[in-house]
Amino acid sequence: MNFQGVMPAITTPFDPAGAVDHAFVDRHAAWLVDHGTTGIIALGSLGEGATLLVDEKLELLRTLIGAVGERVPVVASISALSTAEACSLAREAERVGCRGLMVLPPYVHKGPWAEIRDHFDAVIRASSLPCMLYNNPIAYGVDLLPDQVAELAAAHAQVVAIKESSGDLRRITAVRALLGDRLNILAGLDDMALEAARLGADGWVAGLVNALPAESVALFELGRSEAPADWAQAFELYRWFLPLLRLDCQPDFVQQIKLVQAREQIGSERVRAPRRPLEGAVRERSLALIDQRLADGVRPELGL
Repeated sequence: MNFQGVMPAITTPFDPAGAVDHAFVDRHAAWLVDHGTTGIIALGSLGEGATLLVDEKLELLRTLIGAVGERVPVVASISALSTAEACSLAREAERVGCRGLMVLPPYVHKGPWAEIRDHFDAVIRASSLPCMLYNNPIAYGVDLLPDQVAELAAAHAQVVAIKESSGDLRRITAVRALLGDRLNILAGLDDMALEAARLGADGWVAGLVNALPAESVALFELGRSEAPADWAQAFELYRWFLPLLRLDCQPDFVQQIKLVQAREQIGSERVRAPRRPLEGAVRERSLALIDQRLADGVRPELGL
């Protein structure tokens, strides 16, 4: 298990009756890997994990593992209201064949560091799988500071990576300063991907990749390159891509990304309650942006 490259935080598709559409999961995951993604991360915020029952989560993981086989690892996002529930999910994810975990702080609870640390400790110890910590203070109200990341890394050899979604690029250099190459660092917001790549991030847990994998993989690989010509090409690609990537950083990011998928005919707009598909002026504005960016003559020809 190596947390690097472009790893989709995969969306969860639903059929018209509201059940998980496993046939589409199978096709979508294989298609993403065909386009160069290096792993599949399931059950996260973009995957509407909080709306899935435990049995649904495990069945979804099984489908993904069957879809990608040994080509890339499937990583389970571990989030729950209680530590006990999170530990149980971590154990079950290992049992069904996941090769890594992405470990979140507890939902809702915003306690002191001692409590948050105990939660991480317990979840990490619940399985033998390598773990990526997930820091997203904007979404979860818990900010995993660089010295706290270092504390968890020192306590657990299984902690091998961090997904950094604070939006503060200084966190990448701060973690590097404390830990060197001890942890792989992955960008966690789509609109920081190129900047993170230039600062030496090892990977990107991406959202728009669900609809646009070729462009996402090209952007990160070009951004990591030291060749001036590649950097210039990365900047041009980013200039085109950035308005779409910013859809990942809005409160309705799930609906926005699924709308791009629907426009690309690689998924539907269906979400699970309490979410509803975009409607009205919001949807019209998003469609105008998406269609303008994806129009022939505007969308870049990668030619890689």
